[in-house]
Amino acid sequence: MRSLYRSIEGLVESYGRHGLFNTAGEENLPSQRSIEAILRELGELLLPGFVEMEALDHDNLALVTAERVNRTARALEREIEKTIAFGNRAAGYTGPCKTCRAAAKLLVDVFFEELPVLREKLALDVEAAFQGDPAAKSHEEVILSYPGLQAIMVHRLANFFWEREVPLIPRMMSEIIHKQTGIDIHPGAKIGKFFFIDHGTGVVIGETTVIGDGVKIYQGVTLGALSVKKAAADLKRHPTIEDEVTIYSGATILGGDTVIGAGSIIGGNVWITKSVAPSSRVYLAEGDTVTEQRK
Repeated sequence: MRSLYRSIEGLVESYGRHGLFNTAGEENLPSQRSIEAILRELGELLLPGFVEMEALDHDNLALVTAERVNRTARALEREIEKTIAFGNRAAGYTGPCKTCRAAAKLLVDVFFEELPVLREKLALDVEAAFQGDPAAKSHEEVILSYPGLQAIMVHRLANFFWEREVPLIPRMMSEIIHKQTGIDIHPGAKIGKFFFIDHGTGVVIGETTVIGDGVKIYQGVTLGALSVKKAAADLKRHPTIEDEVTIYSGATILGGDTVIGAGSIIGGNVWITKSVAPSSRVYLAEGDTVTEQRK
């Protein structure tokens, strides 16, 4: 028992010396458990009937939707209020934030107005997966079992908050789905319509990546940076993938100046640090990287 007391004293002393704990009261940070619950509720709003066990029909759909929107909006407002206050403290402002609650409510109102648009994008992503995978037997199968769709759904939610400079929450959302799917998409990445990640495990898409419409990528693809120096944080460090590009498994594409031209096919396990012209085919042949212009 005496050793436990020593452990307690050591832990408390460590909290004082190193920080790294979430304070209680009005200044606490967003809760990971709350954000996970909010993502589940948002998933049910975007894909009703697929996430929870609650029975839905046309008679109760509007009522259930209204209840879920109000419940989720209140929970999201609380977490965003915390993160806005955190941002103020990080910027050097002290004292209670008198405008944080109103700012959080306004942002959440705009977010829920945007949900039908996000749902339209998600419907195109479902269609991209269904058309892009011969093994897909139905749209319902894609929704229920494809990790790539789950990852892009959460990314489109997180990106909304990232673009509005909300601290913490976008990264929390992206890391929650990363743990669940093995797909790591930074919330700052800009991703176009009709996007499909097949299989998905090990995919990494960096913060300043730009992806056009109709892009398809496979497991193990990295869209990364050539430099990881902190001084380059505000620069474009990740590649641009133009429309209708397919990138096969294990390919690594690096650098903020690297552009993969529209309609190109990037073969598995290639390493690319320079731009590729539109309608190209890049692949490995006897250990060498070959680039061909497609007719």
